[in-house]
Amino acid sequence: MPSLTIRHLTTYRYRRAVAFGEHRMMLHPRDSHDQRVVQADLKISPKPRSLRFVQDAFGNHVGIARFSRRSKELSFESIVRLEHSPRKMALDLEDAGLAFPVGYRVSELRDLAPYIELHRHDPMEEVRRWARRFLLPSGSIGAFELLTRLSQGIHHGFVYRRREAKGIQLPAETLRLGHGSCRDFAMLMIEAARSIGFAARFASGYLAVPLEDPQEPTSSSGRGSTHAWAQIYLPGPGWIDFDPTSGSVGNVDLVIVAVVPDPRHAIPLHGTYVGFPSDHLGMEVQVSVMFDSPRGDLDRSATDRISTIGAPRRNHQSPVSLRGYPELETGAKRSQPAPPALPQAEGGA
Repeated sequence: MPSLTIRHLTTYRYRRAVAFGEHRMMLHPRDSHDQRVVQADLKISPKPRSLRFVQDAFGNHVGIARFSRRSKELSFESIVRLEHSPRKMALDLEDAGLAFPVGYRVSELRDLAPYIELHRHDPMEEVRRWARRFLLPSGSIGAFELLTRLSQGIHHGFVYRRREAKGIQLPAETLRLGHGSCRDFAMLMIEAARSIGFAARFASGYLAVPLEDPQEPTSSSGRGSTHAWAQIYLPGPGWIDFDPTSGSVGNVDLVIVAVVPDPRHAIPLHGTYVGFPSDHLGMEVQVSVMFDSPRGDLDRSATDRISTIGAPRRNHQSPVSLRGYPELETGAKRSQPAPPALPQAEGGA
């Protein structure tokens, strides 16, 4: 099974030494039939007072760190080596011929209920009306073909824009604006699919794209970034990955870290600090990928600087790769004056 190593470094900087509240991390990829974590290393500076790992209600790995030291800088470095052998999507004739609308078994509906109900307010049913535009004039269409048309419709019909604002646009807002980030496109696809009866969930993780230029000095390196996409459940094949940002189907180039019904539960890193708003100077995120390295060593030259959030804005850098999508993390929130309670989940950057 081919292997790759992902390095994810997040650094927060402050004007003066501040105290830190609890921080939660979702950086450890899920294990499945086509990806398996071989080795994982997490370095946090300053060293936390305690660090523990749990699984949330959806089976995702979550790290929880608590601190006792003050510092002007807080960094999290995750290095994960995993076996990764995704395949291009290929349905057999029976599954490919599954007609729309789909019918879920009663036994499935109990588990799929949180993924079928709409999660975003849309009183005018703009998203549902938009989704139904992808039905064929005859009204007869396969479920997989409809979902593929929906994903391709977002890919070709909307302008990708990375943005630093926290949170996710309402799907109806994305329709009106005509542009969005990967997480906005994922939620538009998810809510559109739910509006016409599909079970859908939010997936987040990494985009790992091998370099195609044989002249590159680091030929086993690749472009990497955090990423978000949709998964739709079909009777038979199960959960299928649809990436409306690229228009692709299947999990090639995708490393799954978390799957959730609502993206508020899939923030890679979030926490609090005790101080003034002016103390926070910014957050920098770097993600890099190394393919088929027998030792799991990471080539630092393959690093893609994905996001620099906060002052000074003039130092902001764009992704190196055309397929580098925006960072999903949120900056540490301010707490005053007492040590912070458990942070509420927020949208990503």
